[in-house]
Amino acid sequence: MTAPVLPIAITQGDPAGVGGEIIAKAFRDDPELTSGCFVVGDLAHMRRAVAILAQPGELAVPVAVLASPADLAQVPPRCIPLLQVGTPASACVAWGRVDAAAGHIAADAVVWAARAALQGEIAALVTAPLHKEALSAAGVAFPGHTELLQAEAARHRGVPVAQMPVRMMLANDELRTVLVSIHVSLRDAIAAVTRDQVLQTLRITHAALQGMLGRLPRIAVAGLNPHAGEGGLFGREEIESIAPAIAAARAEGIDADGPHPPDTIFMRARAAHGKAGAFDVVVAMYHDQGLIPVKYLGVEQGVNVTLGLPLVRTSPDHGTAFDIAGTGRADPTSLLQALRMARRLAGG
Repeated sequence: MTAPVLPIAITQGDPAGVGGEIIAKAFRDDPELTSGCFVVGDLAHMRRAVAILAQPGELAVPVAVLASPADLAQVPPRCIPLLQVGTPASACVAWGRVDAAAGHIAADAVVWAARAALQGEIAALVTAPLHKEALSAAGVAFPGHTELLQAEAARHRGVPVAQMPVRMMLANDELRTVLVSIHVSLRDAIAAVTRDQVLQTLRITHAALQGMLGRLPRIAVAGLNPHAGEGGLFGREEIESIAPAIAAARAEGIDADGPHPPDTIFMRARAAHGKAGAFDVVVAMYHDQGLIPVKYLGVEQGVNVTLGLPLVRTSPDHGTAFDIAGTGRADPTSLLQALRMARRLAGG
């Protein structure tokens, strides 16, 4: 007997941003891809996002409210299914502004979806952008999706957060990069470049990419300092932390290479003009070092994937775009790419 296909949950993100709009456009533009998906969020804000896309004299696409994900099969075609979580909003937050109420709505959606995924009720979650200031204003103790999901996974497994190590991977058709540290200050990010942290990143990257590619991944490791330290002239992190981590990883059978000068390794790893790059992924030492190259190649094509979690989570490679929220101009391409990636990773 064939097991039922589990749905994919799309969290609404910060309702003051473009999350609702790109979700509405995704359902409108690609009904095949969004089939079997539902939105987790707030009904009033989702209806507002749908309404801004309606042409003059045209009715907005209906939003169908689900009592549970099991009701998804009964939703009529050309409707956007939504599961209301938290207390329904009595009024919509203003477009493009940091608001604690918006932070609460975004966090409630992510927590619900994370728990549903961990309990095997959904196949994956795709998270629309949230705003870190709004999250903080709402009293949420985590700076972003990655840390919030990590905490939920650790709670589910009954282990300390330190025993649920996760990493951020940003990927498009040309380049993948995985980060040693994520949302910390640059000073703290430099301090995080230790042998153990780099080795842990290499292990997580190896396991995740081997599953995605079906073979041993070729991992390039970027240095921290200019010219990868130039033999200690510009810093000793490469000698004292990064190179020992690479050696330990190689002893475990991980195909890790480096440390390479960070100003050139991303070009070497890039797949372009029909030719594969020299590496499948680059391990970068901190947030901006790894994300700038991928985002420069095209934010609209990038996908954020959280590695190391016992669930599938992907996200668009952009933020809440407060400057254009409510205008109808947001591009759903990255969200659609995140949905495609989630389906592949979930085996659907």
